[in-house]
Amino acid sequence: MDKKPCTLKDETVDGLLGGRLSVIQRLGGYRFSLDALALAHFVRVGADSRIADLGAGNGVVSLILGFLYSSARVTGLELQIPMVERAGRNVVLNRLGDRVEMLQGDVRFIEKSFAPGSFDVVVSNPPYRRLRSGRVNPDRERYLARHEAGATLSEFLRAGSYLLRRRGRMALVYPATRVADLVAGMRDAELEPKRIRFIHSFVQGPAELLLAEGVKEGRKELEVMAPLVVYAKAKSYTEDMEKIFRGEWRKPDVGDPRSEIGDGE
Repeated sequence: MDKKPCTLKDETVDGLLGGRLSVIQRLGGYRFSLDALALAHFVRVGADSRIADLGAGNGVVSLILGFLYSSARVTGLELQIPMVERAGRNVVLNRLGDRVEMLQGDVRFIEKSFAPGSFDVVVSNPPYRRLRSGRVNPDRERYLARHEAGATLSEFLRAGSYLLRRRGRMALVYPATRVADLVAGMRDAELEPKRIRFIHSFVQGPAELLLAEGVKEGRKELEVMAPLVVYAKAKSYTEDMEKIFRGEWRKPDVGDPRSEIGDGE
């Protein structure tokens, strides 16, 4: 049986999916938020899918996908060594070592870590802010996770395209204000945008984030989905968000990922 990993004095252990998962996080460092949960909810996973999580951080998205999809195999890639080590302890803590692994690597040099076409699905929560834009966080862990100091959006997209087999899918969460950059970057990387879902705090408010899926070498046809609204009223989540927090969206693994993911694309 796996031994329970220890935590450091500046770390907390927080629950996910109604307490079914536990996540070690640094108290003053980068911590998971709604965007990671929304991304895990959004991505489509086929039976026996090979999934890569680029910029995996503490491993939250990898853990969720490995937990919910028993036949999937998830590989998280993270640049920052302390976060890779922490993500590895999270894998052990949740007894997911047979489904999830965490590696240290740089998306800018993805060829050093993997062979081309090694995955069916890629997920990523890349840094949102351009280099030298916005307030610089003094904490290096948060700074690299939020700013394009380690790698740019285009480099994440290029890495995702490299990793995917033909008709494989890449799913991302990104600021709604940068939708033009994202769509243009996806097409430059031969990831044809197929689905977009905007995230709004309130139904009448502006979109703040978006979820996007691109298919490698897919045909040109985009579905703009119904928005995901976070709050029904102040401090009260919508039913959609409550289901996401509880992890109740999972569908059974169906079919071979090569046929399912490529179907109709």
